[in-house]
This record gives sequence, C-alpha cells and structure tokens, in this order.
Amino acid sequence: MKLHLGCGIDKKAGYVNIDRSDQVNPDLVWDLEETPLPFEDNSITEVVANHVFEHLYNFVPLMHDLRRICVPGAKIKIKVPFYSTWGQYNDPTHVRFFSPFTFNYFQKGNYSHEVECKDNMFKINKVKINFGIGRASKLNWIMNPIINLHHAFYCRFAAWIIPSSEIEFELEVLK
Repeated sequence: MKLHLGCGIDKKAGYVNIDRSDQVNPDLVWDLEETPLPFEDNSITEVVANHVFEHLYNFVPLMHDLRRICVPGAKIKIKVPFYSTWGQYNDPTHVRFFSPFTFNYFQKGNYSHEVECKDNMFKINKVKINFGIGRASKLNWIMNPIINLHHAFYCRFAAWIIPSSEIEFELEVLK
C-alpha cells in the first residue's frame, strides 16, 4: 500500500490519498498531528508528502510512526520549502524549517538523542535543493547543479544571498 500525505486536490492513482480536510475529498480524512496513524505495522511500501511537513508541530512523532507502518526498505519521498525561501516566512501556517541536514537527526550519533532514535531510522538516498518552483523552475538547469555541489558550503555562505525555493528528500526505511 502507498500513502500520499496531505494530498489536497492532487490525488495520486494507486495511493491512499490522505488529507485533514474533507473538502478536498481524500480517500482518508486524517490529521497528521494525530499519531498513531491508522495503519498496521509494516504495511506501507511508499509514502509521498509534498509541502505538508512544514505545517506540522508533531513532526518527530510522525516520523517515528511512519517508520512503524512502513516495510523495511520502503521509500518516503518528501518535498518541503527550503529554509531560506521567502515563502517559508510569509506563510503563517509554516511551523518548521528544513535544510539538507534535517534528517541527519534520525541517524544514530547525529543528535539522535534529541529525536529519540536508538538506531538509524532512515537511509538518506537523496537530498536535492531546487532553486525555483513554478515559473522560476526555468532557472533550475543552471542553478541546481551549483547549489547542490556542496550543501554545507551553500547553506553556510550563500543560502541567504541566493535563496532556493524547495528541497527534496528520499528516505529509505531501515529496521
């Protein structure tokens, strides 16, 4: 089974489309702030979450619960605003920020005590910063290779000068 979290009006075929609003007619009305999620352990093979995690206070417990319901090797594909994008601060519903290093906290020894993980929860398969989204994505062909060359350098020295719009992650569930 595959999950599409915070689907809004973008329904994905072959996925259980989940949203907290019944107005968008999801397959399942569920507030992601509520855990545990209504799925059996080891029953999910893929999770997609596009521009939803930045709205959640309950992010760390949700990540633990996603690991619980996913089979070993399941993929979790995430898109969120990059922390320095102007839209991150304009939206009053945004409660959290994401950098290329956010999911390092779910790795043993990388501040893992702060998110209560005793073992590596996820293998980080992909971290990609997208310079633009929408019309600005036309510049990605030139900007993305530069900003993704060295994430630490970009974040430390250039992210506030040349802010990007979005960051993508692909996590693999480890058990």
